[in-house]
Amino acid sequence: MDRAIGATRVAGAEAVSTMIIIDSKGRERVRKLAQVTKLYEDGKTEKKLTRFLSPADVKGTGLLIYDYEVEDDDMWLYMPALRKTRRIVSSEKAKSFMGSEFAYADMTPPNLDDFGCKILGEQEINGTLCWEMELIPNDEDIADEYGFSRRISYIGKEDFVIRGAVYYDLDGSLHKEMTIGKITLLDPENKKYRLLELLMVNKQNGRKSIMKVDQIQFNPDVKDEYFTTRYLERE
Repeated sequence: MDRAIGATRVAGAEAVSTMIIIDSKGRERVRKLAQVTKLYEDGKTEKKLTRFLSPADVKGTGLLIYDYEVEDDDMWLYMPALRKTRRIVSSEKAKSFMGSEFAYADMTPPNLDDFGCKILGEQEINGTLCWEMELIPNDEDIADEYGFSRRISYIGKEDFVIRGAVYYDLDGSLHKEMTIGKITLLDPENKKYRLLELLMVNKQNGRKSIMKVDQIQFNPDVKDEYFTTRYLERE
């Protein structure tokens, strides 16, 4: 599972993406956002900034993440209407990210020290042979933090890139299914990939959300100033 996390961690990148939120009746809300990422501490920490560009009701909203290898991640959310930055605490990470079916916890890979992990077998996903890997939280507090009691991930056997995942809620019932559409080899020299299209379907309420990367550029020289709360609060 470590290799699966590392497979999509590039030295730095800039992207513009579209988030589509679809309710149970098929009505859509479309949001545009810009994202930058950069690795620090020899790849042990990934810093990410996401800023919403449109529509007007979410424009300027930003999420800053420090994704650590072992420690709990740090997350800060800036709401321009309040002109205030607040930290996302562990108890909030299972909540919806900006009204979508993606949770805050989905914005970063899981901390593997928090889970028991085992290979259940193999499965073919859209023509790619994958390992079927199970993650189970080590205790109830961790399950509450991540919002699931069990997660099955499908990891490509050759490239170690995730092809999909299934989430079970705290009662053990099927909750969400994630599928991966397009994937790109963003850094060929180091064989690092990026997911270009993710679909998250809530099997309990019929809602779904799509995260689609419209433009992306490999850039290991992303400015460090982007990854500060001061920059997060710029409008």
